[in-house]
This record gives sequence, structure tokens and C-alpha cells, in this order.
Amino acid sequence: MDESIFKAYDIRGVYPDTINEEIAKQIGMAFVNQFNLKKVAVGRDGRISSPSLEKTLTSGVLKAGADVTHLGIISTDMLYFAAGAYDFDGLVIVTASHNPKENNGFKFILKGAVAVSGEEGLFKMRDLIKNNQLETAATAGQEDSREIYADYVQKLTSLVDTSRIKPLKVVLDAGNGVGYFIAQKVFEKLPIELIPLYGEIDGNFPHHQPSPIEEKNLADIKKKVVEVGADLGLAFDGDGDRVFLISEKGESISSTIMTAMIAKRMLEKHPGSRILYNLLCGWIVPETIKTEGGIPSITKVGHSLIKAQMREEDGLFAGEHSGHYYFKDLYYADSGMLASLVMMEILSLEERPLSAIAAEYDKYFLSGEINSEVKDPADSEARQGRQKAKIAEIKEKYADGQQSELDGISVEYPDWRFNVRPSNTEPLLRLNLEAKTVALMEEKKNYLIELIGGEPVKE
Repeated sequence: MDESIFKAYDIRGVYPDTINEEIAKQIGMAFVNQFNLKKVAVGRDGRISSPSLEKTLTSGVLKAGADVTHLGIISTDMLYFAAGAYDFDGLVIVTASHNPKENNGFKFILKGAVAVSGEEGLFKMRDLIKNNQLETAATAGQEDSREIYADYVQKLTSLVDTSRIKPLKVVLDAGNGVGYFIAQKVFEKLPIELIPLYGEIDGNFPHHQPSPIEEKNLADIKKKVVEVGADLGLAFDGDGDRVFLISEKGESISSTIMTAMIAKRMLEKHPGSRILYNLLCGWIVPETIKTEGGIPSITKVGHSLIKAQMREEDGLFAGEHSGHYYFKDLYYADSGMLASLVMMEILSLEERPLSAIAAEYDKYFLSGEINSEVKDPADSEARQGRQKAKIAEIKEKYADGQQSELDGISVEYPDWRFNVRPSNTEPLLRLNLEAKTVALMEEKKNYLIELIGGEPVKE
């Protein structure tokens, strides 16, 4: 077993080299053993290797004594929905999200849509396999199947005022993932003209990688939106839980601005609520929350951390720079599909183009995430030491700024700010920077890249 497949938030590797049928069976057993599960739901994305991996993962779950309910092809946010809506004590989806076609893996959820992270069980599952401690049950589990699309659609549409949604023309780029397959069901009874782009599920991803956070993968949807005169474009990742927004002009709307727009709408419905945002979202997010009478609360990066903090603080909504949007009323889970419905509600109520609405929030200048490789030494423990040393150097260099070590090092000045944090899974330091002018943003960005000391990694 290649232990590196066990990540901070999921299991992920290259099929069939590090993720294959043999390890999938052991992972299924480890999931049941670690959490003493009785009823497990299993779904999959549209990757070519997903059906085979689902079959062998299921065999491991059954061997360990838990019953299995097959959910079929689903999005990851449908798995979160199922965890809150039904009586499963464990759930897993076979997916590698936005990663290239050679990749696959697993995401795990416990009852109530509680995410299983590295520190909260994944690494213990790894150790059960590594130490040959998997236990076979005296009686194997049984399996059945359940279709959950109708319940999922009913839940999502109950959380927005669908009567306010006006006729809209929407282009949806699924990147040959599951996004369009699910969206057809969600939007079916709404006055939406849904125009698919790469909507057919194809695990070869023949047009572009299903990773809309990378600007190069948005080129086709931008052209299509303008070509057909659409009101907006929605670009989903491979497992359909993240969404990125395109205006009627064919321009990207940042996740920071989308977070601010949704926060305002949520506070209109629930005045005075607490709204969470991760530390990489721009200034406009806490500004908007305060202006609209809400309580802003900053979080570290990472979905399991955000969901836990939402529960602790009774947060209504949370947004991330990476296209994840979390809703208390959806079991504190993230859903790009629900976020899309809220955006359609906003666009219908505003009765003006999306670009005009977004312009009100576009006050500051963001660098986007810039990854620099920490090259030597090669082994992970020493590499982490180098990452920490570099962050300590940056902390000392900018000692005159307002600092926070919530996640890496964040430093803020009156007219600019930045965060540098280590990747959880790769030998990278990630830089995000914001300033009140383009010139200042570029100046500080270039200096910090040089200070970090690595060549920016090209996507």
C-alpha cells in the first residue's frame, strides 16, 4: 500500500498504480472497522474506474459486516444530503473530484454529514490496513439500492423561493463530470433554459479537465455564454460539488464576490446571523456581512474544519475562495447546486445583469492562489521543516504588520494583505494576496514570490 494516498480530507491516487481494486476492498473493511458501521451508502462519479472500485469497496464493507445501499451516480453534495436525510451511519463516494482522468479515490462521511478527515479517522483507517488489523465479521452484510434524486431535488428547491426565479438562460459546463446529469433533475421544474456544455458523462474528460478553479478551463464556457446570450454560466467540477460563476459578458465572477452576494441574500432572509468565510476570501466578504447586519467569522481552509466551526458557532452560511458554499439548512454541507439556485434567485430579484450586480462588490484586487514548490530536501518530514522555516522568515520580515497564524502566516496592512500557507498534500507554499490597487498588488506579489524562493508552479 502506498500510504501517500491517505490525504488530509480524502483518499486519492492514480489508478491502477496506487488506487486499485485490492486496496479498495481493504479500505471498505477499514471504514467499517474504524467507525463500527452498520449501514453504509455508496455512490460514484463518472470516472472510468469508478464502477470497478465501487464493486470492490462494497465487497470490503460487506465482508466487515455492514449492509450497503447503492446510490448510483451522484454528486458529492448528494452524498452530504443523504448523510443528513437518511439513516446511514457511514457514506462513501468513489471520486477524484477535479483531478485528471488517471486519478480516483474516496470521500467519506458519517451520519449528519460529518466529514471524515485525516486526523478524524482516515489515518487510523490507513494504520488498520498497514498493521494487518482488519476484522472480518461472522456474518456478511447485505446490499440493496436506493434512488435519492427526487428527495435531493425537493430539499434543495425548498431552501430557495423558487416562485421568485424568473425565466433565465443558463449555460452549464460540466467538464464531462456529473454536473449536468444532476442539474437536469434540479432545474427541471424551474423556468430555466439549460444549455449544456460537455454535459455527457465521459471519464476521459476529452475537452478539458473538470477543474473550473483553473482559468484555462473556463475559456469555452465564457465563449458559449456570450454566443447564446445567456444570463449566466455555471462551471462545475468533476464531482459536482463546486461551482464557478460566469457573467453574461463572459467574465469570471470570483468566489469571493459570489460569497459576498450569497451572504447578503442569506442575511436578508435571516437577519443578524453568523456568516463564515475562509481566510483567503477577500475584504469585501466581511465588509458585506457587517454592512448587512450579520456577524462575520473567519475560518481556516478545508471543508471538514469549516463544517465543524459552522456547527460550533451556529453559522448560517459559509463560503470559500475555492468555490465551496456551505449551508446550515443543508446539514452544514457544501453544495454548488444549491449555491447556483441562490444565485438564480438573486439575479431574478435584482432584475439587472449579473455583471452589474457583481461590479458593486469588485472593489479590491486579488492575486489568486500562487503555488511555489519547496524543492529540497525530498523527504516529507524535512520538507515540512523547510516550509515552517520559510513561514517563520516571512513572519519576521513583516513583523510590523497585523499578523495571524490561524493557517500559515497572514499579514495585513491598511492597503494590502497576504497569506502564505503550506499545502496539506504537496511540497508547495501557497500565496494569496489582496491590495487596494492593481499596481500595489503586482508589486507585493512579485516581491513575495521572490522571498518564498521557488518558481511559481504552472497549472
